[in-house]
Amino acid sequence: MDDLINAYRKDGFVRVPTILTPAEVDRYRTRAAGYLEDHRADRLQQDAIFSQLVNVWQQDPVLRELTLHPHIAAIAEQLAGFPLRLWHDQMLVKEPNSNAATHFHQDRPYWPHGNDRLPLSAWIALVDVPPERGCMTFLPGTHTRTDLRPQNLADKEDLFTKSPALRYSPRVTLPLYAGDCTFHSGYTAHMALPNTTPDPRFAHVNIYIDANTTYSGQPHVVTDPLHLTPGTQLQEDNFPRVGLGLPPGGGHRVKRP
Repeated sequence: MDDLINAYRKDGFVRVPTILTPAEVDRYRTRAAGYLEDHRADRLQQDAIFSQLVNVWQQDPVLRELTLHPHIAAIAEQLAGFPLRLWHDQMLVKEPNSNAATHFHQDRPYWPHGNDRLPLSAWIALVDVPPERGCMTFLPGTHTRTDLRPQNLADKEDLFTKSPALRYSPRVTLPLYAGDCTFHSGYTAHMALPNTTPDPRFAHVNIYIDANTTYSGQPHVVTDPLHLTPGTQLQEDNFPRVGLGLPPGGGHRVKRP
């Protein structure tokens, strides 16, 4: 585990193979496909890039198991080095033959968080994801870039316009087998390739945040309905504690660069 932690903190991402058993993959993939069909009208994003459904854990008991999976959360907490809670989950489906890339971006600039240490996401493949089916590419070390505003996902040049030097950063593409997972920091720049295959790409993403995170007041689809006051700590009902291997307020503090 030490090698995994060191690699994550150096590069801002890491691949963990077979984080799910074959039986779990089959269970969650089957339910994800059914959930998508049942909730297509609820998709947050439904364009050429991907179909996105958020907070499925609050709606479906089977997918709730995956979102709150204790083994995945325990690894996330060890990588982060401090106590975590769930920010939200999301089902990301690249439809068959979508032929559209998800352009380079960071996640954290979109989120209404204050008083937080580096968040991270577990991107879990529920099907085999070779490059042609839409696997992800990362820019190592970009988790140190905490100074950039949100990027425009529809503009493939936007991140590089904000930071031209990143265009020449090394790129690491990580194909995944079903049941594999990547963890990446909320500031690690990444993209996903197009799905040029006749089969959908199903990924389930658990997003974890510092357990002490507060609401910044910035608009967001997850927090808007909750009518939170800026400075309020994100609490248990909607943002449950996960991992639980480190005491609240304890653990190793990873300094933001």
